[in-house]
Amino acid sequence: MELLTPDEMAEADRRTIAGGMAGYELMKTAGRAVADVVARAPLGTRVAIACGPGNNGGDGFVAARILAARGYRVELGLLGARERLKGDAALAAADWTGPVLPLGDLDLVNAGIIVDALFGAGLDRDLEGEAARTVGAINAAPAPVIAVDLPSGIHGRTGAVLGIAVRADETVTFFRPKPGHRLIPGRAHCGRLTIAQIGIEDSVLDWIRPRAAENRKEAWLPAFPVARTDGHKYDRGHLVVVSGGMLHTGAARMAARAGLRVGAGLVTIASPPDALAVNAAHLTAIMLRRIEGAAGLRDLLADKRFNVVVAGPALGTGEPTVELIEAALATEAALVLDADALTAFRDTPDRLFRAIQARSAPVVLTPHDGEFARLFPDLAGEPGKLDRARAAAGRSGAILLLKGADTVVAHPDGRATIADNAPPFLATAGSGDVLAGMIGGLMAQHMPAFEAASAAVFLHGEAGNMRGRGLIAEDLPEALPEVLRRLFD
Repeated sequence: MELLTPDEMAEADRRTIAGGMAGYELMKTAGRAVADVVARAPLGTRVAIACGPGNNGGDGFVAARILAARGYRVELGLLGARERLKGDAALAAADWTGPVLPLGDLDLVNAGIIVDALFGAGLDRDLEGEAARTVGAINAAPAPVIAVDLPSGIHGRTGAVLGIAVRADETVTFFRPKPGHRLIPGRAHCGRLTIAQIGIEDSVLDWIRPRAAENRKEAWLPAFPVARTDGHKYDRGHLVVVSGGMLHTGAARMAARAGLRVGAGLVTIASPPDALAVNAAHLTAIMLRRIEGAAGLRDLLADKRFNVVVAGPALGTGEPTVELIEAALATEAALVLDADALTAFRDTPDRLFRAIQARSAPVVLTPHDGEFARLFPDLAGEPGKLDRARAAAGRSGAILLLKGADTVVAHPDGRATIADNAPPFLATAGSGDVLAGMIGGLMAQHMPAFEAASAAVFLHGEAGNMRGRGLIAEDLPEALPEVLRRLFD
């Protein structure tokens, strides 16, 4: 499912209207969709509808008319004067024959359902005055809240809270969701999301060409590696995971196991000498090779059968890690750089970016917010996780995976996916190491880096959902066979 920014959604509306569909017809269909959601409540329920001065409020007027005709007790309040409404919103208000109360007089406390039709996704300034007071009153009221398009006070592009925002139990949006529906904190304010089709044809997307999508299997499944009947393990690539020292080996083993579970044909841990015995004591199907520093890794990767490297988990953040990463970047192997591999370049991020841009093989960077701030300090405070990730991908030349409950994967060309299936239980030590290994395992099988990163994020979330409460990172690779079985079944 594509994600449309507010500007892109406005363009979809404009092209639909230019094609012969009256704007008011779109509004009436949208209002009917809202009314249908409200109408799950018993007939006679008291419905309080808070309308704003624009088209979002027009949707509210339409919903009010339909609900009143169906037998609901509707009370409607308007922000501003009725005579100042324009365009389709004015037409919708003219078709409403009931009273229009000043917004402050709307009885929210005794409502059975509240409809938030104040502002939609186009809002770009903090709420204040009567609007802010009404949002506070909506949030304090006991009734369930249905938001029209987007909870008022949420930025449609970034998901940011603009001063104060409605906390809805359900949001009804139209044609396609917006980034603000999927990005935190906006997603937390939306409740259940219902997407209503209101007469906009999918063909408008050919003109708009949206660059962001929900991270669902449709976004990457066509590129997902499938083992051939006549294939063998060498067809599915050879992943290398670089291990830390003797006391820091577990992260690399978890990444390696995840890479093997997700389908890489072979996986080798490249281990410093002091960690060989520790790693060997824990490994079976995963192979082990000794390397000594950057030169050792460079010599290992001279064998081009090692086609992907995961480096960073528990490597340390000093100059030896910088040298290891630069040695890997100087080879033809694709790279997944995680954790310490990112922090090691905190003082010289441009040094890392130049090396990435000088190579043809792809690189995936997988920072959490703290690591992102170390590499991109000027971007870290900017609103909008999607915009930050895209800017960082463009600057670095890498696929940028910005972790969180709303993980964004961004390509330097502007493509992006936003995930929303990660359970809170994934916030546990080692979870990110497993994710890095999964990305590497998919890339080893020649899956393109952007699709591999997006797929790994989705599968990682599904594995977390399958294991649920009490999971630890070691559980995630073991959940992958069942997740993959369900994916292909």
